[in-house]
Amino acid sequence: MRIRIADCTVRYEGRLNAYLPMATRLVMVKADGCVAIHADGGAYKPLNWMNAPNTLSDDGDTWVVVNPKGEKLIIEFADVHFETAHEMGEDPGLVKDGVELELQRLLAERPETFGEGVELIRREYPTPIGPVDLLCRDAHGATIAVEIKRRGEIDGVEQLTRYLDFLNRDSRLAPVRGVFAAQIVKPQARVLCQDRGIGWLEVDYDALRGVDSDVMKLF
Repeated sequence: MRIRIADCTVRYEGRLNAYLPMATRLVMVKADGCVAIHADGGAYKPLNWMNAPNTLSDDGDTWVVVNPKGEKLIIEFADVHFETAHEMGEDPGLVKDGVELELQRLLAERPETFGEGVELIRREYPTPIGPVDLLCRDAHGATIAVEIKRRGEIDGVEQLTRYLDFLNRDSRLAPVRGVFAAQIVKPQARVLCQDRGIGWLEVDYDALRGVDSDVMKLF
């Protein structure tokens, strides 16, 4: 993780151009290459960002971040107030609460929830950045990666986006499409799913629990 607090301007060139005038901001560069620019407010959401994979050119006063689509994030620095870098190591991933774990179990037993003919390949399918909740196969043999949350918000969509990037690098699985499943999918998450080409689904936890499972159990 590299962190710089500095006076800077930020210009985005891509599908829509955007500009942040000179102000003091926090710029983060994560180990996976993701770059995010934050203000001192606005909760966790950055003012602008560029997801990995991308390339970052650094000449000290100007950082230029370019992704494979040709979109650019140009950060021009004035006064740098603080800078540090720290190796954080491998993250164990998010520990799900009881409801999310139960939703995962129930949906793993009923993969047809995601479409007629869908079959489960594996729960907790590993990727280099953590396991995706469910890996499935549809009736046509295409791979589906499912991320499950109790409340579906944009950070969950970002998480699934990162999983999909790694899964689609595996020729045995690609192409892999994503489905974001939650009891409630927030409007912002729905918009981001649509932008990323990810499907979303709201699931009824009580209805799933009320269906007798045909999976054999010891107890």
